[in-house]
Amino acid sequence: MSTFSVTKHHGLGNDFLVLFADHDTIDAAALARRWCDRRRGVGADGLLVGDRAEGATARMFVYNADGSRAEMSGNGIRCFAQAISRERGDPGRPDLRAQRIVTDAGERAVALRGTEDPATITAAVDMGAVEQLAEPQGWQDLGVHPDRPVAHLGLGNPHSVVCVHDVTTIDLAVLGAKVEGVNLEIVSPGPESDAITMRVHERGAGITEACGTGACAAAWAARSWGLVAPDVAELVVHMDGGSARVGIDQTAPDRVTLSGPATYVATIELPGPR
Repeated sequence: MSTFSVTKHHGLGNDFLVLFADHDTIDAAALARRWCDRRRGVGADGLLVGDRAEGATARMFVYNADGSRAEMSGNGIRCFAQAISRERGDPGRPDLRAQRIVTDAGERAVALRGTEDPATITAAVDMGAVEQLAEPQGWQDLGVHPDRPVAHLGLGNPHSVVCVHDVTTIDLAVLGAKVEGVNLEIVSPGPESDAITMRVHERGAGITEACGTGACAAAWAARSWGLVAPDVAELVVHMDGGSARVGIDQTAPDRVTLSGPATYVATIELPGPR
């Protein structure tokens, strides 16, 4: 049986397996379902497959734990960039080599920095422009109060952001399961004046500890709703797994940058599909 060498990483508890391989020669969806299973596999929120990309550092393919394909992952791309840095032997200096990573949502520029922890880097990702999306199918089934702020936004992948009084009082598992094919974020203001608190139910993975694209969507929506002052250029997004920062371009306010950590966990030899 063939085996694969993969690395495991997490971005604020949102964990991924990274495999460098010729994407066209493997059944990545089957590998994701098998390896990401938390009881019968290694366990992860998703599988990232890295392949060659002409004119860029690499091509990243994103698979959710259920084997479905995703266009982009903000936490995932930081983990992917860390895996590339380890693969090519970047020295452990504060400024690591920048990367250009091709995704289904387009090319993304990633700037990396080392930290005092050799297993952890921080990365800033140009996430591109936030787009307004149509209301997803089945949205009315959620029964969201009509006076509650809601935004349907795209960062290469779809998000629905809902403002609530307290994110801890919402049964997110039940709510998230009602609308398929969309990442659902619930958001409340604070506790700091430049911050929001967010929880997320991701399509193909369920409740996760953090979501990078979701943090960007939530931060953009929060500022548009006035949950933070309009002159706040960088929002702190508190999530179950920790906090990330989302910068909003003051000259092109639809463009956002995501900054946060990625931590290497282990290198593992795994069997292919049975």
